[in-house]
Amino acid sequence: MKGKKVLITGGTGLIGKRLTQLLLEKGYEVAFLSRKKTSIPSVQVFEWNVGKGYIEEGALENTDYLIHLAGAGVADERWTEERKKLIISSRTETAKLILDKLVEKNIRPAAFVSSSGSSYYGEDTGDVRNTESSPPNNDFLSQVTVVWEKAADDIAALGIRTVKLRTGIVLSNEGGAIPKMAAPAKFGFGSPLGSGKQWISWIHIDDLCRMYIEAMENESWQGAYNAIAIQPVTNEELTKQICIALNRPQWLPNVPSFALKMVFGEMASVVLGSSYLVNERIAKETNFQYRFIELDKALKDILS
Repeated sequence: MKGKKVLITGGTGLIGKRLTQLLLEKGYEVAFLSRKKTSIPSVQVFEWNVGKGYIEEGALENTDYLIHLAGAGVADERWTEERKKLIISSRTETAKLILDKLVEKNIRPAAFVSSSGSSYYGEDTGDVRNTESSPPNNDFLSQVTVVWEKAADDIAALGIRTVKLRTGIVLSNEGGAIPKMAAPAKFGFGSPLGSGKQWISWIHIDDLCRMYIEAMENESWQGAYNAIAIQPVTNEELTKQICIALNRPQWLPNVPSFALKMVFGEMASVVLGSSYLVNERIAKETNFQYRFIELDKALKDILS
């Protein structure tokens, strides 16, 4: 892999940081597109400004693989109309700028791998088992994901092999949902949310990052994949396993749905919605080997 260049958008986020570590360990050259010209060890940082249609000279040149992780956090702030617009534009306008510059400079990387979301199928799909061929919904997060993937498909139309990884809850101790759920559990306040029966499609961050690398390297990967572990769990089971991993009791009653809706508004669907994904394409079409199949082992790895 020595000499192969991987250009990443959103490289300073939760997934990008771990992915960068694994890529550097494999001998890749890693570069970031960043809104600020910062110094990051072992990474070449190029500036870009989406509003001005600017990407620093040299960023795209000699790029073998492009990984698109950029996007405003869905659960970071309450969903005002302005926030909703940012959630969409931060994903689509960034991809469009990359597309425009690839066309302008006549550059064609070997692969473009884009992040996507399990919410493609809907914010709350109950007990429905969604495979990659299941249709999208028409709620907000589903529509975000549809236009996000459309932006990736526009890059695929240039003849660039494109992979879209529809990701669920990422298990990591560096950020995301688990530290937020583990914080009260550490003090004996672990509690399921809502009914606790809603399904959660999860994946250990190392498996996800290895999936990105496999999608990047393996020419047989193309199109959309449900990037989740083999067996989803309920919110109740996830809470229980977090408490077990931390060796803490779970004794509080469930946090009622109405209370979460009062606090988070429309965004409460992120934690109250049920999402059961089936990793059909990865299981049947690839040789990808998971390192964390059981939830208890995955949580023990990140919480111990």
